[in-house]
Amino acid sequence: MTNREKYVNAFVESLDVTEEETAGLKYQDIPAWDSVGHMGLVAEIEDAFDIQFETDDIVEFGSFEKGIEILKKYGIEI
Repeated sequence: MTNREKYVNAFVESLDVTEEETAGLKYQDIPAWDSVGHMGLVAEIEDAFDIQFETDDIVEFGSFEKGIEILKKYGIEI
């Protein structure tokens, strides 16, 4: 599985969206991506890539695209 597939899958699994719905998705665009859903998504991504986000990264992670940018800080290319 590629890094992109892992990343998209984290959204699909934790927020119950389709692969097509992930691009452009932003925090609170859908009911599932509320504060609780956000933490579930963060946990899913951390597990997929065996990393631990810093608190600032969790707060700044407000969109599908921003998550890709944040993962670059951890040496993960999507």
